Amino acid sequence: MARNTLRIGHGYDLHRLEAPPPAGRGRPFVLAGVHFDHPVGPVGHSDGDAVFHAVYDALTGALALPDIGQAFADTDPQWNGQDSAYFLQEARRLLASRGASVVNLDITVICEKPKLSPVKEQMIARVAELLGLEPSQVNLKGKTHEKVDAVGEGRAVEVHVVALVELSA
Repeated sequence: MARNTLRIGHGYDLHRLEAPPPAGRGRPFVLAGVHFDHPVGPVGHSDGDAVFHAVYDALTGALALPDIGQAFADTDPQWNGQDSAYFLQEARRLLASRGASVVNLDITVICEKPKLSPVKEQMIARVAELLGLEPSQVNLKGKTHEKVDAVGEGRAVEVHVVALVELSA
């Protein structure tokens, strides 16, 4: 039987947003490796970069590999405060070791604030750089939740990613 050469993966991440210590447990607000001046940040074990986490899950999902929580457990102190760029570098290594390459990524970031449009190209460039892609292979959209639920109230950030991966025949 012929092996399918195209695989789709879906990644998802959501992080609660809180003020930084001592008022809360929020970390500096980082999305796709871009730092934002924002009064709240993600609560997470690593740096809380929800874009990088969802991209990792989309890529490993396409390869039917363990998700980020299995590969980098939040109970392991080694990953406390880890720059999430490390996780994308690991995803790139996993792809290469399996003879797979990314065809494209489609990223949707959902948050009320901060607005992403001023740094959208920078975010795309960082994802592309870490994965060895052309920026034209990465799409990123910013959406809001129209002030509905925790995301819409600015208490969380949510990210969805769809990845198309090609396996070498």
